[in-house]
Amino acid sequence: MIPFTFMTATEIVFGRGSAVSAAARVAALAPGASVLLVHGADGQRADWLARALGDPLRLSVPGEPDLPLIETATETARAAGIGAVVALGGGSAIDAGKAIAALIPAVRPVTDHLEVVGRALPLDRPPLPFVAIPTTAGTGAEVTRNAVIAVPDHRRKVSLRDPAMLPRLAIVDPALTDACPRAVTLASGLDAVTQVIEPFCCTRANPLTDALCHDAIPRGLAALIRLMRAEDAAARDELAWVSLCGGLALANAGLGAVHGLAGPLGGLTGTAHGAICGALIGPVLAANRAAVTDPALAARLDQVAAWIATAFGLPLGTTTADAAAHLTAWARAQHLPPLRLDPATRRAAAEAAAASSSMKANPAALDVAALERVMAAAG
Repeated sequence: MIPFTFMTATEIVFGRGSAVSAAARVAALAPGASVLLVHGADGQRADWLARALGDPLRLSVPGEPDLPLIETATETARAAGIGAVVALGGGSAIDAGKAIAALIPAVRPVTDHLEVVGRALPLDRPPLPFVAIPTTAGTGAEVTRNAVIAVPDHRRKVSLRDPAMLPRLAIVDPALTDACPRAVTLASGLDAVTQVIEPFCCTRANPLTDALCHDAIPRGLAALIRLMRAEDAAARDELAWVSLCGGLALANAGLGAVHGLAGPLGGLTGTAHGAICGALIGPVLAANRAAVTDPALAARLDQVAAWIATAFGLPLGTTTADAAAHLTAWARAQHLPPLRLDPATRRAAAEAAAASSSMKANPAALDVAALERVMAAAG
């Protein structure tokens, strides 16, 4: 068996209704600490937790976090003597909270720690205790060691990354995702499915991430199809589990061309991350299968195709290219917007993706021209 390491949040609490214990768990984790509560644009959705925490300092994150927001919030929290951070929301709120918890004790400026546009230095101080409570099933950010931050001056989204940034506690309560808007469910759900497909097919997969992804891929496809038909609490539970599995897998194996492209495209276009991943997963699967040279990795791509075919009732023996095309067509029929990119944007994104960390684990060698063709197919 191949050797591997596996790291994740110190404690994971999963289950419908588990969020009611959040305030008590925060108090036990950081006794007497002043708390920063990070949440999404609709602050009313976080009022129940604010009351339970005893009127903490609050930060609203209306969209994907950018560097000015993170820097300003870090200074405000530092001046307020914050000793613990709780994030309740989607991936944007969780990434913002994770970054702020890491940077409040830091000595160096944040740019010293950013990848791509900075020096990518490790943190110089341990982060504050951080608790993540997702309200969407998509990013798996509650169990990852990085925070994605937009840097407007560079038109890029980059990571602040350090093993110490793994949350101290992740509370995954699928009830918090109930009645999530259909468009958000679709985009975040496709992101969740992508984040179990890419670690399963990547070159750094290991037996533990395989176990997670092998179970989660077919369950995620089935749950998302059900949720596009009607609200379904059991399917919400399934998708929350798949999202958690994706976070665990990507943090300990790797990703691929979908996420290699998603980072640059998010910075260049401002399109939501989940929507980008949903548009790209089909074309990337097809491109990887056409270019892969390792028979074992080809077999994994074919297994994903078989799971897609089963989920949608396609004929036995459906090719990877046909299964991928069906997934793309289905997502568009559910009103996922296609990527409409001009040639210059495709070229810039492809060049940036080719050098990204995600591409290093992609199962096939895709050059800039191949990545441009992938993006054209997603449009």
